[in-house]
Amino acid sequence: MKSTLKSLFAPLCILLLTSAIFFQSCSEPADKFFGVAILNTNTITDFGTPALAKQLHDHSVEYPNIPSSKKNGNEASEVVKNKILYLEKVLKDLHALSANDDGRKEIKEQAIALYEFVLPVYKNEYTTYAKLCDTHAPQEQKDEISTAIEQKYNAEFEQRITVLLALGKEFATENNLNVNWD
Repeated sequence: MKSTLKSLFAPLCILLLTSAIFFQSCSEPADKFFGVAILNTNTITDFGTPALAKQLHDHSVEYPNIPSSKKNGNEASEVVKNKILYLEKVLKDLHALSANDDGRKEIKEQAIALYEFVLPVYKNEYTTYAKLCDTHAPQEQKDEISTAIEQKYNAEFEQRITVLLALGKEFATENNLNVNWD
């Protein structure tokens, strides 16, 4: 009986070590995980701010006597549409990330929650705002939507992104990733 256990012990240990190495190697390198889960948030840092509203407005402005500023009438809407497509891609990439430890799992969950929070606002409120910009609607109408977005979503967005970035800083430190947070 003892010799049977001894003879099974070595192959069992080898199998366990091989499995552990295999599962470890199935996860993305730390820099790729960081890029998808944390670095992509750079594209939404202006969410719920007057800066994003101004950017969308500026895409629809035409200047007299400057023919190159002539617009097609859908520039702001195209910006929002492209942002939505990018956010959907990031969300898909986030779902595909492997989370083989608690730290990665928490970062992945927080990042997915953040993108699921902002995406409907881009699809609804920001799309409406962009259409108003493209049609040169009265500024009061645009301000009403912009202010409503800021008041309704900005505080929660800031809370969510702050938590995610704190987790990202910890992850970067643990994995010796050279990140400039300024």
